[in-house]
Amino acid sequence: MIIKVSKRAEKSFRSIKDFIKWRWGELAADMFEQKVIDFLDILETFPQIGTLESAEKNLYGFQLTKQTRVFYRIKSNTIIIIIFFDVRQNPIKKPK
Repeated sequence: MIIKVSKRAEKSFRSIKDFIKWRWGELAADMFEQKVIDFLDILETFPQIGTLESAEKNLYGFQLTKQTRVFYRIKSNTIIIIIFFDVRQNPIKKPK
């Protein structure tokens, strides 16, 4: 499968990584980035690894870290990463 990352996901990833770097340092930010890379490698092979959040929208969610959840869609042979969501955010912003 092909993985595509939306602009919204790129922005949310950078925002979370920058916060981690500011709060806990470069090493923690690099560890977060590596965790994302590892997840994407697994997702490519096992696209339905996440929890089905919305069947009609084909939206999946996966708890990447204690504070971060990634949302994605599967369309034919493509996985689209929608957003990296900090679960401490306002739940209204959570994709539905």
